[in-house]
Amino acid sequence: MPILSKIKSTVLLLFLVFSSCKGQQKEAISASEPSTEAPAPIKAAANRTKIYLPLLKGKKVGVVANPTSVVFNEKGHTHLVDSLLSSSVDVKQVFAPEHGFRGTADAGEHVKDGVDTQTGLPIISLYGKNRKPSKEQLSELDVIIFDIQDVGVRFYTFIASLQLVMEACAENDMPIIVLDRPNPNGHYVDGPTMMKEHTSYLGMNTIPLVYGMTMGEYAKMLNGEGWLENGNKADLTVIELENYTHDSEYHLPIRPSPNLPNDVSVNLYPSLGLFEGTNVNAGRGTEFQFQRYGASFMDSTVYDFSYVPEPNFGSKYPKEEDKTCFGRDLSKTPRMNEVTMQWVIDAYNNTLDKSKFFLTDGFTKHAGTPLLQQQIEDGMTNEEIKATWQDDLEIFKKIRAKYLIYD
Repeated sequence: MPILSKIKSTVLLLFLVFSSCKGQQKEAISASEPSTEAPAPIKAAANRTKIYLPLLKGKKVGVVANPTSVVFNEKGHTHLVDSLLSSSVDVKQVFAPEHGFRGTADAGEHVKDGVDTQTGLPIISLYGKNRKPSKEQLSELDVIIFDIQDVGVRFYTFIASLQLVMEACAENDMPIIVLDRPNPNGHYVDGPTMMKEHTSYLGMNTIPLVYGMTMGEYAKMLNGEGWLENGNKADLTVIELENYTHDSEYHLPIRPSPNLPNDVSVNLYPSLGLFEGTNVNAGRGTEFQFQRYGASFMDSTVYDFSYVPEPNFGSKYPKEEDKTCFGRDLSKTPRMNEVTMQWVIDAYNNTLDKSKFFLTDGFTKHAGTPLLQQQIEDGMTNEEIKATWQDDLEIFKKIRAKYLIYD
C-alpha cells in the first residue's frame, strides 16, 4: 500500500476511535445527570373506575361525600355521585359530613338532612345530632363508598367521620370502600399527641396533630390498632392512588373546605388552626383564611399589619367582626414541613389582657392536651415546647409505619 494511503487509513481509524470515545463519554455524562422529566401525574382513586366499578355492580350503594369527591376529566371534574349514576351504579343515598354535601355550611354549623336538588337523592347529615350512620339508615344498602379530601390535621373533622362510618359498617356487616386521595400535609409528622382523656370529635385517637397519612392508610390503622368501638374491624377495601409518595407536592384543585382557599392556607393550617381555641382571628372573615392572624386586643405598636374581618362565604360570624385586628400577614410563607408554635406564642406575648386570649376548653380540644396552654403561659419557647413532643412522635411513627401504602 502506498505511504499516502497508509497515512489516510491511519487518520481515518484515529478519527473513528476518537468519535466513539467522545460519544461514550457524552452518553456517560448524560446518564449521570439527574432526569429532567416531570414526575407522572398523581391519579386519585376516584379516577380508577375500572378497579372499583366492578365492586359495585348489582349493589345498593351509599356514598359519604362532599364537594371534593370528584372524578377528574377533560372538562375539569364531575362529582363522584354524578359519575356513579352515569355508570348505572344504584346509588341510594348520600351521607354529608361537616360543611355539607355541596359545601355550603360554615365550620361547626349543623348540616341538615334533605334532598339533593341535582340528583333527587336523599341526603343524611353526619354533622348534626347524628354523626354516625344508624342501623336503619344502612338497612337498605349493600356497600358504602367513602371519598373525601383530607388535609392531614387531627382536628380536621373528616377523619372522625371516617372512623364513625367505619364503626357503623363494622357493626352492621357492611363493606366499606375508601377511595384514597393525596394528603397535602403528608410529608411530615409533628405536633402534640392527643391525650386519651381529652379525645373528642376534634381528635378521637392518640395521634399527633399532623399524622402524615392518607385517608386510606389511616383507615387501615383504625382497623389494625383496634380503634373502632369495641375493637371491631370493618370489611375495608382501599382503592389506592397512582404515582403518589408522601413527599409529593399536591395542589388541591378544589378547596377542601370553605376556609381553606389555597395551598398556603392548607400548609399553615396545622399551626394557625390552633388559634381556633383562642379569641384571636386567624383570617376568617377575609379572603386570606389561615394565612394571617390578629386581634383588636393585641398590641398595635408591635405590628405594622392590620385588617378587619367581615362576614363572608364560609364565615357568617367571624371572630373580631368589624374590629381592626393587629397581627401578622403570613400569605407569602414558603412550604413548611413542621408545626410551629412561634405565631401562637407571638400573639399571646403581645396580648394586652392575657385573660382574653385562651378559650381553654376549645384550645385543649384542638391541642389534644392541656399541657400546651400551660407551656405557653409559662413562657416556654417554640423549641422548648417542640422538644417535649419528640418521644410520643417516635412511638407513633413506629405504629404508622405498619400501615403505610406509599413511600
